[in-house]
Amino acid sequence: MSRMFSDIISSRIKTGPASGGLSKPDLAIQRTKIAVRSVNFWYGPKQALFDINLTMPERSVVAFIGPSGCGKSTLLRLINRMNDLVDGARLTGEITLDDKNIRDGNVNTVDLRQRVGMVFQKSNPFPKTVYENVAFGPRVAGGANSSRLDYLVERSLKQAALWDEVKDRLHSSALSLSGGQQQRLCIARALATDPEVLLMDEPASALDPKSTSKIEDLIFELKTQYTIVIVTHNMQQAARVSDTTAFFFEGKLIESGTTEQMFTKPVQKQTEDYITGRFG
Repeated sequence: MSRMFSDIISSRIKTGPASGGLSKPDLAIQRTKIAVRSVNFWYGPKQALFDINLTMPERSVVAFIGPSGCGKSTLLRLINRMNDLVDGARLTGEITLDDKNIRDGNVNTVDLRQRVGMVFQKSNPFPKTVYENVAFGPRVAGGANSSRLDYLVERSLKQAALWDEVKDRLHSSALSLSGGQQQRLCIARALATDPEVLLMDEPASALDPKSTSKIEDLIFELKTQYTIVIVTHNMQQAARVSDTTAFFFEGKLIESGTTEQMFTKPVQKQTEDYITGRFG
C-alpha cells in the first residue's frame, strides 16, 4: 500500500487532521449508532443498491468512498429518508438509528431530519442574513424565544468555527460570505437543531485547500459530539478525517473496516486498486 497513506494515517492518529491533537477512538467499545441491514434500493426499475450491510459507530467519522454512481450518496440520503421524495423509489431491508427502524410507521420524518442533519456538496445558504440562516431550523421547530435563538446561533457558529469571522456581520446577507464560510454556515445551520448525526455529501469538493483544511479540522472536532457520515472522492481526505471507511462499487459494498486497515491492508484487491488509483 502507498507509503503516503500510511504516513497520513500515522499522523492523524497522533495529532488529528491538521491541529486537532485528538487521539483515535477505540471503535471496538463504541456502540452502534446507525445500522444498515440487507438494504436494496431502486429508482423506479433501476436498482441502485444491492444487499448493503454496514454498522456505523457512535461519535465517529464514517467515510463512504468509491467512483461516481456507485451508490454512496444514495445510501447517505436513505439515512434521513430524503429519497422518500423521489417518485418510484423503493427500499427493502432496514436502517436503524439507535436500534429503531427509521421507516417504522410511527417515525416522524421531520423529527428524524432534526436528529439527522445534512450538509450538501454545494453550499446552499438561504438568501437571508447569517443570523436567520442559523435560526431557521429552531424557528420552524418552534418553542425558541429570542434569547434562546441568540444562544443557539452563537453556539452553532462557534461549533462551526465561524463565530469570530461573522459575529459583527450577523445581520448581513449570508450570500456575501466566501465559499468556505458559506459551507461552514450550512454546517452551523444543521447543528442548530441539535442533531445526533451529521451527513456530509462531499462537503469540501468545491472549496480551495485552505477552506478544505478548515472543514476537515471541524469534522475532527465535531465527532466528539456527533456521529458523522461523509461521502468523499478524495482518498487523502478520507484517510485524514475518518475512523471507518466503506468502499462501494456499482451499488455494492465491497469492503468496510477501520480506516487504518482499509488504507494500509485492505482485504479485497479491488479496494486496493481503487485507493491507489489503479482504477476509478
